[in-house]
Amino acid sequence: MEPSLPISFLNDFIFCPKSIYFHQLYGRVETSLYQNTDQISGKGAHATVDAKKYSSKKSILQGVEVYSEKYNLQGKIDVYDEENKILRERKKEIKVIYDGYIFQVYAQYFCLVEMGFEVLEIQLYDITHNKVHKINKPEEDEVMFQKFLKLLEDIKNFDLETSSFVQNENKCRRCIYNNICDSSLC
Repeated sequence: MEPSLPISFLNDFIFCPKSIYFHQLYGRVETSLYQNTDQISGKGAHATVDAKKYSSKKSILQGVEVYSEKYNLQGKIDVYDEENKILRERKKEIKVIYDGYIFQVYAQYFCLVEMGFEVLEIQLYDITHNKVHKINKPEEDEVMFQKFLKLLEDIKNFDLETSSFVQNENKCRRCIYNNICDSSLC
């Protein structure tokens, strides 16, 4: 059986396919040794959810492990409001809604639905600006859904040694792994 794909890999793969390899390479190394302020800040945005202290309301699920057999995905959701049937992914700050953000909540959505939860709305929440961004569900946006499926296929077929990808100088410059990456442009 093929191991399930962590939901976090979806955005990471879009950023740079090699970042997944380097992330795994670091394994259990103390993250403060290689993460920069962006990663530390982003991790802080999830602290209350991870500690299950975002809300004391019983109908708010926080940091729950989810799994989709159909898409072979696993990970955690940030927040699911059972009363209003809203799935919400929290981000420290949203300047641009990247495809990777959408694909991560799609993955969470598919996991929840497959696990028997009803999801009426998907949201991204910008903590810094206290702003909610409504995201169309996959069945409401065929273009994004097809891009999501293609991403899953690309990840499944990617081979670090033989697959090619286009590097982005701006991404390489900000990458926390650029000091160990043999193809870094910086």
